[in-house]
Amino acid sequence: MRKKSRYSFWFLVPALAIFLIFFLIPIIQSFYYSLTVWTFDSTRFCGLNNYITFFKDKSLNSSIPHTLIYAFLTSGLKVVIAFFIAVFLCGKVRAKGFIRSAVFFPNLVSAMAIGLAFSYLMHPTKGLFNHLITSLGLPAINFLGDEKLALFSIIAVDVWKGLSISLVIYIAGIQSINSNYYEAAQIDGANFWQKIRYITLPLVAPAQNSIIILSLIGGLRSFDLIWAMTGGGPGFSTDVMASVIYKQYAFGFYGLSTAGNVIMLILISLITFPLQHFLNKREEAIQ
Repeated sequence: MRKKSRYSFWFLVPALAIFLIFFLIPIIQSFYYSLTVWTFDSTRFCGLNNYITFFKDKSLNSSIPHTLIYAFLTSGLKVVIAFFIAVFLCGKVRAKGFIRSAVFFPNLVSAMAIGLAFSYLMHPTKGLFNHLITSLGLPAINFLGDEKLALFSIIAVDVWKGLSISLVIYIAGIQSINSNYYEAAQIDGANFWQKIRYITLPLVAPAQNSIIILSLIGGLRSFDLIWAMTGGGPGFSTDVMASVIYKQYAFGFYGLSTAGNVIMLILISLITFPLQHFLNKREEAIQ
């Protein structure tokens, strides 16, 4: 028995080594450096000063609610919109393959390229969107220059770009459902919406849970699209935690930047782990 257990243990060694070197050790180092003022030449311990500065400075702490708004809105919209598009594309639709390819296309383009393209499309005077709006006799909209509107404009672009992955997962989940359930419901006189509510939604729960977790973590960590479209502006209205961390690092505040990374790690953990537990319990109850 001891020989067998040792034999099995050696299969775990590569994974444990990778986890230790690339995950556990960097996290421990990040916690340490977040308590210091450090450069590439020297390190000075400063206790919790970096965390106090982060939560006291409005230009830094405003990134936390922005991150939460961005993550929950993009995740929620992707979950809902992608579901109905997936249901539509799993029905009897002509040119189904072409539509699926067209919907998946945004995911093939880099977020930076999409961000730059939409920043031009949303230009207050020269952008295509405002040309269409003003041609209808309506006033132009400053999508990215209005502090109250800029974050929601980026959220709309992120949802458009991120629908493709959610859609693919949903389609795989819906197509794995046994058609006998729908046939039985048809015989019992169930209408379209009843089939969606009592068959599709419960049985697609595992795929939906994956989409919720992936899109939420992606939203909490989002940076490239926001940076390409606004750079965190106007003012600090679209700054999220990732962009604030990048700015502090670029300015040479390495300890403060590391503290921001630790705060983001804790924030993601506090949201995703309980949510994952809740979704797993819900999935077990459905099954």
